[in-house]
Amino acid sequence: MDNTTLIIIVAVVAALFIVAAIVITRRRRSEHLKQHFGPEYDRTVQQHGDARHAEAVLIDREKRVEKFSLRPLNPVDRERYATEWATVQRRFVDDPSTAVTQADKLVTNVMAARGYPMADFEQRAADISVSYPTVVQNYRSAREVTLRHASGESSTEDLRQAMVYFRSLFDELLDTSKSQKIGASHDRLAS
Repeated sequence: MDNTTLIIIVAVVAALFIVAAIVITRRRRSEHLKQHFGPEYDRTVQQHGDARHAEAVLIDREKRVEKFSLRPLNPVDRERYATEWATVQRRFVDDPSTAVTQADKLVTNVMAARGYPMADFEQRAADISVSYPTVVQNYRSAREVTLRHASGESSTEDLRQAMVYFRSLFDELLDTSKSQKIGASHDRLAS
């Protein structure tokens, strides 16, 4: 074998190795994103039309959120917000419309207190999806109900569901453990 043939063989093997490494890296990244974002991954793929573009969007979200100074709530603030939530939830019985509006505002206030920027709704939802991918769709659904309600197109059952949706994100934002969820299950709205 002459040197030229040997160089060609080494170059081809190196190129195959590089291609294999790229494919493996992309596959691992895809699996990480699928596992981390769950249903939000599928939603983003559907929204953007292909996995590669959707993955770039999700990676950009992660990078954006890494720059935030997110912080847990201190115990005093956590308790204050929990008390506010209990008040909002009790108000639902007599005034569902006001209760849902207040729940939306309370979730937004907790997000701000945790350090999330308060850009438009879609950006907030995208930011939240990085840390809370399993409940971000609830947040979007609750928001959709509040918008329909503003147009007079939602029922009391829709409002009740919005409260449940807001509650799921609220609990995550308060970072309460399962055993410390605010308002024991008997205080929750019926599911």
